[in-house]
Amino acid sequence: MVSPGSNKQKQQHRFGITEPISFGGPTEYDVIKTREIEKLLQDAGLYETQEEAVRREEVLGRIDQIVKRWVKVVSRKKGLNEQLVQEANAKIFTFGSYRLGVHGPGADIDILCVGPRHATREEDFFGELHGMLSEMPEVTELHPVPDAYVPVMKFKFLDVSVDLLYARLSLSVIPEDLDISQDFVLHNTDEQTVRSLNGSRVTDHILRLLPNIQNFRTTLRCMKYWAKRRGVYSNVSGFLGGINWALLVARICQLFPNALPSMLVSRFFRVYTQWRWPNPVMLCAIEEGSLGVPVWDPRRNPKDKNHLMPIITPAYPSMNSSYNVSHSTLRIMSEEFQRGNDICEAMEASKADWDNLFEPVAFFEAYKNYLQIDIGAQNEDDLRKWKGWVESRLRQLVLRIERHTYNELQCHPYPGEFADKSRPLHCSYFMGLQRKQGAHANEGVPFDIRLTIEEFKYVVNMYTSWMPGMEIYVSHVKRRSIPSFVFPSGIRPSKETWDSRRSLAEKLAEGKGFSDGSGEGRKRKQTDENVGNLKKMCDSSMESSLPNTTSFTKPSNAPVISNSGAAAFTSLCPNVGLEELESVELAAPISIRIPSVAQRKPLIRLSFTSLGRANVRCS
Repeated sequence: MVSPGSNKQKQQHRFGITEPISFGGPTEYDVIKTREIEKLLQDAGLYETQEEAVRREEVLGRIDQIVKRWVKVVSRKKGLNEQLVQEANAKIFTFGSYRLGVHGPGADIDILCVGPRHATREEDFFGELHGMLSEMPEVTELHPVPDAYVPVMKFKFLDVSVDLLYARLSLSVIPEDLDISQDFVLHNTDEQTVRSLNGSRVTDHILRLLPNIQNFRTTLRCMKYWAKRRGVYSNVSGFLGGINWALLVARICQLFPNALPSMLVSRFFRVYTQWRWPNPVMLCAIEEGSLGVPVWDPRRNPKDKNHLMPIITPAYPSMNSSYNVSHSTLRIMSEEFQRGNDICEAMEASKADWDNLFEPVAFFEAYKNYLQIDIGAQNEDDLRKWKGWVESRLRQLVLRIERHTYNELQCHPYPGEFADKSRPLHCSYFMGLQRKQGAHANEGVPFDIRLTIEEFKYVVNMYTSWMPGMEIYVSHVKRRSIPSFVFPSGIRPSKETWDSRRSLAEKLAEGKGFSDGSGEGRKRKQTDENVGNLKKMCDSSMESSLPNTTSFTKPSNAPVISNSGAAAFTSLCPNVGLEELESVELAAPISIRIPSVAQRKPLIRLSFTSLGRANVRCS
């Protein structure tokens, strides 16, 4: 329990842009539920062993030695005298989940290499260093991506996955005690260096803005596990990635500085169910800085006005880390936040438990119609490259469908791929399709996404590193025809299994108006009575955090997220009360390299009538 004196001290040090919602300390209920969370995370295998931790430290030590040797080789080749060669230095910094202390077994290590101005990115990092790594037996699956938004070298070192970034500073010598959180390191650097530095700088700022790092780590592990189970963990798919979830959890820790993880999880759902998007989530005020680098500001930057779910990084230059979110993915995440809030409320009434919260999403029962995107290649290396490219383009397919149907046809991308063991060097991606709730289809007017699919395939096939054998197929499948390899162990769940899940959803939904039998809920409500002022806090924090701000106008195209419980448990019981598509089967899909205007291909056409039926036509 937290003493009154400690609470007073906490109040004097505010860890965010607004006052906390509650300074309340943990109750006995919170202590018990936190122990349950910790056991659940342990049982789920989310903590690495001591042996794995030691191996990671060994890998970091070896990579540090390699880059130090590399920069001396580069310096000597550049013609520097021997004294300058000996002084030449490069330094590595970790960031991401490893730096935050929330990584699990098999997770990547995100590493930033900082080098002097005479060590270039193209020639020296992706040239000389790549050559050194390729000759080492400890290094496998070496894959440079120099043209990425954040250029990266991917590889495995002693079977530990590494993402290595490079930042070229305007310093002749990199000091061993360099503090990259200082803004001077950005002076006279290019855009790629600013982006590469951002990951490490943001991670350091997050850790400095937390009232309790250990509670943050446990809560973040829990929320990342939940997001993966519910299918909303993937930045590339338009949902949220690791840094996004870290920022959202950190803000909850600021709003409830004395809470234990169980209460932080509960308040996470309560706060973000009520959050008025596109008001941004920020851990600190946005600074203009002195280097003239653009920062996120919807009043000045037209592109920033279109962001639907802004989650702003705390380090200069502040950016929106969640610009990939679309109308469809925001809707899905909002429904999942509502579901999580309902279950947490039910837990306080002893009507649910943690297992209900972490129930895997029933994605392949949620819709009647799906898009299946199949890709293939001739070898493992080509497939790995092809997968990375296609995955980076799938979000564009969602955006195209939304735009071309005026948001009337909603698309739900499932993060990650599925592999059919009977077809090596192939994998599949799936997207659920449904008509927007409340939308009325005009008689005889179809949703025609044929050109949308064709444009998508054209863009994908323009891959600059395309190799023979890299293929992509897009087809329509109904729920009953979903291939078995997408299900665990290759076994399609029985009707009884889905019926039992629907029964659970209905049971919990009926308990939304429950009263707490133990009195714990009443005490919790008194503690958090200020949560009702969240909407006001969102607006005031927005106005006080932008530099030189006068007002903020909500974008006209921004969605309004309802705070009612109408969407509760749509993920557990997705087909109840929803107007679904109906369709006949598509003909066998045809693969193409580059679309030809003269050659017509089978394409998808979803046609609706006023009765809610759809026909899929081929032309």
